[in-house]
Amino acid sequence: MAKRHGVVLAKSIPAKAYGIVTGEPIINAMRKCPNLTLEPPDHNLYHRRSHELMTLLSDICPDIEQVSVDECYMDYTPIRNRYPSPETAAHLIKDRVKEQLGFTVNVGISDRKVLAKMASDFRKPDLVHTLYSYEIQDKMWKLPLSSLFMCGHSSVETLHKLEILTIGDLARADRSIIEAHLKSHGTLLWEYANGIDNSEVSTVHADAKGIGNSTTLSKDAEDKETVYRVLLSLAESVSRRLRDSGQSASMISTEIKYNTFKKVSHQTTLFTPTNQTDLIYKTACALFDEIWDQTPVRLLGIRSSKLVSSQEPVQLSLFDLPETVQTSVSPAHTMPSSQKKEQLDAALDSIRKRYGADAIVRGSLLPNQNFNENT
Repeated sequence: MAKRHGVVLAKSIPAKAYGIVTGEPIINAMRKCPNLTLEPPDHNLYHRRSHELMTLLSDICPDIEQVSVDECYMDYTPIRNRYPSPETAAHLIKDRVKEQLGFTVNVGISDRKVLAKMASDFRKPDLVHTLYSYEIQDKMWKLPLSSLFMCGHSSVETLHKLEILTIGDLARADRSIIEAHLKSHGTLLWEYANGIDNSEVSTVHADAKGIGNSTTLSKDAEDKETVYRVLLSLAESVSRRLRDSGQSASMISTEIKYNTFKKVSHQTTLFTPTNQTDLIYKTACALFDEIWDQTPVRLLGIRSSKLVSSQEPVQLSLFDLPETVQTSVSPAHTMPSSQKKEQLDAALDSIRKRYGADAIVRGSLLPNQNFNENT
């Protein structure tokens, strides 16, 4: 394979045996396993199955904190009178998922959320594991650092230089030394290694602080035309999610990762909060123009923040004047009114919800598509 074609979003257990890891370029994975079978992502399927899983679990226990498309925490307290033990409940839950939904899940049990997460990642599939606080020395401390939740490749390398190789080594290390090398993240890792986590299952979703989307390009972009097409697709996704959540953004940022893996970003505050595709797109393009240094681009992202309810009153700008009002600007160059743009976005949303995301596509996005969304 002469060209890079995306990254590994998920791997099967047999693929994992070849050393394939999530996030690595597919070309690297193919070198490890030349006969590797590749399947494209199906986001609609993931969301549908995730909804089915969370609905089933909610019928069993109302106190659920969903943390990703396929992971959640469940509070056993409300249902403890129904089952002899947490282990019995866990086995019944995983078996019910398999029988009703047709796929397997691992269940981790603990008195700490981080330890429950760690337990769920023990040997798979279709198993139940416990990792209570009193079990961490026997079950967790012997594991390599890479097994610790939130301990990424960079942290592992730093800790290895300190001759800290296992979770137990980290737990027994001087906390101040870890903090000196990894700052606040080092404190978090040291606490997790010692089973320290006082957070509770949160069943109330906090208001989103921002909505964004990013994509890794299958081929590095070297010209603005290609970048603009990607940014348009991202702007459509971000603006649609803002509208679905009933929010508007006061700040927009554009993110770039070059083929050198250098990351840069730039942001701006808008005069009026928006969830309009056109304005988010044009703002993202302007930000890109300000920071791009002509280096080939590997990843692009658009992030929105400072969210407010789309029902809140906003300050009108000159371009929000009704089209019937005469101005000195030539009609050929007058921007469509804000209301007209909102109606267009609403119409597109309605068509896509009824007939599917691909029912209507902008003409500029049809030819030569060369990117794959992987948020």
